[in-house]
Amino acid sequence: MNVKSVIRLLSFILLFIAIIMVVPLVLAVVYNEDVAFSSFLKTIILMTVTSLVGVFATSWGNREIKIGPKESYLFVTLAWVLFSLFGALPLFFSSVLPSYAACYFEIMSGFTTTGATALNNIEAVDKSLLFWRNMTNWLGGMGVVVLFVAILPAFGVKGTALVGAESVGPTKDKLTPHIRHTAMALWSIYFFLSVLETVLLMVFGLNLYNAVTVTFGTMGAAGFTPTNLSIASFNSPAIEWICIIFMFLSGANFALYFKAIRGQVKKALKDGELRIYTAIVLVSSLFIALNLFFSAGMKAIDAIRHSLFQVVSFTTTTGFSSTQYQNWPIFSQMILFVLSFIGGCAGSAGGGPKVIRVATIFKLGKSSIRKRLHPTSVSKIRIGDDTLSQDTVSGISGFIGMYLVTFAIASIVISLTGKDLITVLSSCILTLGNIGIGLGGIGMDFSFSIYPDWALWVFSFLMLVGRLELFTVYALFTKDFWRS
Repeated sequence: MNVKSVIRLLSFILLFIAIIMVVPLVLAVVYNEDVAFSSFLKTIILMTVTSLVGVFATSWGNREIKIGPKESYLFVTLAWVLFSLFGALPLFFSSVLPSYAACYFEIMSGFTTTGATALNNIEAVDKSLLFWRNMTNWLGGMGVVVLFVAILPAFGVKGTALVGAESVGPTKDKLTPHIRHTAMALWSIYFFLSVLETVLLMVFGLNLYNAVTVTFGTMGAAGFTPTNLSIASFNSPAIEWICIIFMFLSGANFALYFKAIRGQVKKALKDGELRIYTAIVLVSSLFIALNLFFSAGMKAIDAIRHSLFQVVSFTTTTGFSSTQYQNWPIFSQMILFVLSFIGGCAGSAGGGPKVIRVATIFKLGKSSIRKRLHPTSVSKIRIGDDTLSQDTVSGISGFIGMYLVTFAIASIVISLTGKDLITVLSSCILTLGNIGIGLGGIGMDFSFSIYPDWALWVFSFLMLVGRLELFTVYALFTKDFWRS
């Protein structure tokens, strides 16, 4: 284990985040928010000093940074912990939340694109602090380490292992021969779509600040907004339709956009996971719309818009709200709850287990039944035109099993808070799946402030392991990881 390389790289990326934090620092000046300005300034200074100490402490001897699989897992996990530890300080110094645990929870929720909040009155918080909170959504959506690899290659480290440890999904698409160029391509597409959404939101009535912050939450599939009632605060069907479109886009594999740009549009549209993802959204929206129309008496056009909005929001794990979905019929709420266990596509900004994993488990079940009926048959798991290898199927099975075990244990632990069953289950699945909104006591009108600090630390851990897809974090707790 090359701990020196890990510390040196952590120091560099912490300095990188400190530089990014200058943006909300400037906004604090623009909005004359003295307390926020002081909080950001103290945090930036602390981060810079810590970074420089780390750099100088590892300057002796060989300065070459060597990163293998073990080092990459350790670096990525500690990097996300550090982002949140220091990123929470502006909120803590500004006394926005009652405890550091709540501040850490809030920013971990931001970086992991969960979108869950412990704030009760979001609109009372300084704009620069809310901007930083939403900015963490955007940074975490495509991955901070991926961005770091894309624009800071000067440290002489190959980013393949780092990107692989942070990227989401069972497959890691290498779009170009060099991982740095792949990272740059993904972030360029992500940035372009973000600018496009911002412009459209402004055209349809939002000011620049709201447009940018909503875009951060949409493209990061994260869900933070600068308003108390999420997207419902804007009371605009046009804004909701724009969010629906871009939430759906952020939940698809960004590698497909790269293929489309390269002229492989038909190949991208034929992607098996994309087709399943689209079918899940359309079929779920249809069932909920019909339920809202016939059982809740909602107008057809409103039923279609709200059902599609909440289905895309839950499926992509964005966590936006366009209406009081907790008041919908139980049938509609149950569909949303089930969607919490699916998530977006591999290689997307969305969280959750991912469509490809759920589809694989379903097909594996069918294959097992066929094998019982025809013991000598040989069947392969196919998603679209792609045949999955046995190793991939085995890895997916292990992931789903570990995901469900993590959810079960977390639910038992959180039940000690005394909250009702729906609230406990919903809280655990929305933090583990990086969804942000749920049912029961943590729905649209409630926040995680109902939980004690120790529970917020548990939820913060769930968000971390969910965003880094379990194995990156859990590997650190095995004996094999620390053996030389």
